[in-house]
Amino acid sequence: MLLSFRVENHKSIRDEQQLLLTPGYDDARPQQADWEATTVAGIFGANASGKSNVLDALSFMRDTVRWSMRENEPGSGMRRHPFALDAESEGEPSTFVVDLRLGGVRYTYGFAIDDDQVAEEWLYSYPRQRRRVLFEREGGHFSFGGATPANLRQVESITARNVLFLTVAARAEQEAVEAVYQWFSEGLVFAEERRPEPPAWVRSGAVSAERLRTLSRLLTSADTGIQDVELKRRDPVPDPVLERMSRWRAAPDLDAPDLSMTSAGGGAERSSSAEAGVARSGTLALWLKDRGGSIVFHHLGDGSARPLLWEEESLGTRALATVGFEAQRVLESGGVLAIDEIDASLHPYLSARVIALFQDEEQNPKGAQLIFTSHDASLLGRVRGQEVLKRDHIWFVDKDAEGRTSLYPLSDFKPRADDNRARRYLTGRYGAVPDVDDELFRDALRKREQKPEEAAR
Repeated sequence: MLLSFRVENHKSIRDEQQLLLTPGYDDARPQQADWEATTVAGIFGANASGKSNVLDALSFMRDTVRWSMRENEPGSGMRRHPFALDAESEGEPSTFVVDLRLGGVRYTYGFAIDDDQVAEEWLYSYPRQRRRVLFEREGGHFSFGGATPANLRQVESITARNVLFLTVAARAEQEAVEAVYQWFSEGLVFAEERRPEPPAWVRSGAVSAERLRTLSRLLTSADTGIQDVELKRRDPVPDPVLERMSRWRAAPDLDAPDLSMTSAGGGAERSSSAEAGVARSGTLALWLKDRGGSIVFHHLGDGSARPLLWEEESLGTRALATVGFEAQRVLESGGVLAIDEIDASLHPYLSARVIALFQDEEQNPKGAQLIFTSHDASLLGRVRGQEVLKRDHIWFVDKDAEGRTSLYPLSDFKPRADDNRARRYLTGRYGAVPDVDDELFRDALRKREQKPEEAAR
């Protein structure tokens, strides 16, 4: 489980902000569950206040852990997004830290990066509630704890200054870091509900029949008019190509593989020049896209089911399909699902039902977590008579006059369980609402309707 996430100097986040998921109220988790952290965190705030940047920071940390060997060329710097509204921030490092509970053991992992290198990096574990140093890094200097395995220490010699030690150690199959790396690579999921193309699980064609049946039931129950969901797989990728892909994924810092294929009989069977060119350019995903799968939604029409492709479906149906599929996957395996603007294409009742799944210990036996952002104040209250969020589930984001984002919990206001939180939020009791100049707003809209020469008078 994710216990906390801290970030500093990333996009609109200037000073360190912390999303702390350990509960402070008794009603934040069911009595029978052994969850050590809350399983839901909803972040509310005005437009352009920085809600999405909190999730973006978590996504950036994940991507840096996974791809720092591939993205950062030897001798080059590091990609990052420091706070841009003051001169000092560009010269200061950006810092990202997570506290995790994995397999009964707590871990703290973090790093600080600047434009040139990894300034700091550290990994601690707490196997008996006492801190054990696995590694610490400050610039080019590494230090290790007394219990750190010798083979993990050897990774230092092959770690470049602009590559994370954790990434290199994971690629070297070091067991001591496996749990933390796997959390980033598999346990932290971001829903892709608003992209025009089908999500990755559709494009890959790797979806079990049971998950498709569950998705069909979900869409049918939501009154979408969909009776069935079908995944049509296209031409399979030949075995020789799969072998080359496997080697490339094991060492993604290398160039993407040439998709030339050799038949079992020893004769050369060449892919098309376009396919080989795509592979050599490193955009392997484009080549795979044409050999993955496509999804078909069967709608009940005038006596028969009418099939619609992903591109023909409404944004709402696509959002529900993506969120529903990812929620199902995370609930089965345990992990974190992050959704930016959960209310963008979903009815409040559907959003509430998704949130409720993560609060139910029977539906969520492994303590999977949902972190989302929203503008929808109805999620702060009751939907169809049911309270959507507990007090420990609610966070707010605000931005000051200098453009700096601050993140703070509802618990700062010492709320009572029976407070009308939606009304208090909309009236500004918790902050995190837009400060609109009504006269200026009306004047701006009025001038849009005038002719240019009239507006200039």
